[in-house]
Amino acid sequence: MARSSLLLYYFSGSGLFRSIFFFIPTTLALTTSLFILFCISTTSNLFTHYHPPDPSFLGLNSPFGSSTFSSHTRQTVSISFHNHSKTPFQFQVPQIVHLGERGFGSQRPLEPRFPPDGHGNYVNYNEVYHDRDIFVEDYKEMNRSFKIYVYPHRRNDPFANVLLPVGSEPGGNYASESYFKKVLMSSHFITKDPTKADLFFLPFSIARLRHDPRIGVGGIQDFIKDYILNISQKYPYWNRTGGADHFYVACHSIGRSAMDKANEVKFNAIQVVCSSTYFQPGYIAHKDACLPQIWPRQGVLPNLSSSNRKKLAFFAGKINSPVREKLLQVWRNDTEIFAHFGRLTTPYADELLGSKFCLHVKGFEVNTARIADSLYYGCVPVIIANYYDLPFADILNWKSFSINVATLDIPLLKKILKRFSFEEYLMLQRNALKVRKHFQWHLSSVDYDAFYMVMYELWLRRSSVRLHLNAFVHSN
Repeated sequence: MARSSLLLYYFSGSGLFRSIFFFIPTTLALTTSLFILFCISTTSNLFTHYHPPDPSFLGLNSPFGSSTFSSHTRQTVSISFHNHSKTPFQFQVPQIVHLGERGFGSQRPLEPRFPPDGHGNYVNYNEVYHDRDIFVEDYKEMNRSFKIYVYPHRRNDPFANVLLPVGSEPGGNYASESYFKKVLMSSHFITKDPTKADLFFLPFSIARLRHDPRIGVGGIQDFIKDYILNISQKYPYWNRTGGADHFYVACHSIGRSAMDKANEVKFNAIQVVCSSTYFQPGYIAHKDACLPQIWPRQGVLPNLSSSNRKKLAFFAGKINSPVREKLLQVWRNDTEIFAHFGRLTTPYADELLGSKFCLHVKGFEVNTARIADSLYYGCVPVIIANYYDLPFADILNWKSFSINVATLDIPLLKKILKRFSFEEYLMLQRNALKVRKHFQWHLSSVDYDAFYMVMYELWLRRSSVRLHLNAFVHSN
């Protein structure tokens, strides 16, 4: 015992114990720091160079091209459709402007090449649709069979202004909500027989409730709660599924919080909303869908042959988020990236026509009308809005016509954009022009416009509802 005490005294006196107890925590701290740096380096562009798509991935092709998804993907997705027509689906693609920007490299057209994915299957990375054949076939089946029942309301209803379509042509920043309802009510998708309906439409307008002095922002939640209670007592359809085969449409961000006193709507019904973000717990991806926010424009599409795109990138808008503050802080005085806050001194359309890339930057919400603006004027969208569930993501391959930049990488924005060669940029712009008709509203709907695309998203979700109902029936 005495010897052990002496040894302990000797080592502690010599500093060996102190050295050991200092070395172990230091080593652990250093190892942890290195591990954290490794994780960051693999998830951000701060430590790595941005690599745009290989030019060989972006071969010129028709608006749809050939479908080259793996057989496994085809089998998984194709269970739900029955029409096997192979009628070709064609677009008229406007002429692409050669920009002649120095530093973009050769203007030689690319040969279509489709490199293999990680499983050895060849994938067309230039294709603007995830699967052209499935989309065309399902679209025809949707047009043939899809039916919507709208809960009826008379014109003398005290809230007819909220529940019936607007009488005039919709306008303003949140027009998508009114456009959809107005076009739907006059479409062939409507049925007056609820037994034939695939889905049931809740026709209240969040935008109109917001401006109704009887309701206002503070009364919307109670109105929705009372509305659901009324239809559940008057009709059997809500109670049959708990609202799972019902949907509503809203473009203003308040539409999401409007359901806080009607949890069955939030968690069961299909929410078709402009503020579609994974970050908010009230939005459930794949159950809910994104409504594109589109500033309505009528008439002939702009003539892009006269555009002279000298600016690398353009943004104009209010400073209403930390993301926009960061963009202003970094790029406010840049000569190639034009970041403007406040009223423009030049026409907005001219700025879009004069820029190669147009920035969609998160404001108060992830959504703005800038994506549709960009596409309308032939400008490649750059999306700086984390967690944004993009419009028609079930259908469109967004990587083929837009660029997604994480908010963390705003300081690297110019570096990211300049790494795209002239051929790569032309391909992005060419694809942007192929999809822009999907981002337009018409009072008399046109095939494949925004109304039909939203209907297709709903049609896809009606399959999930039917599977849920079948499972419920068999389990009881």
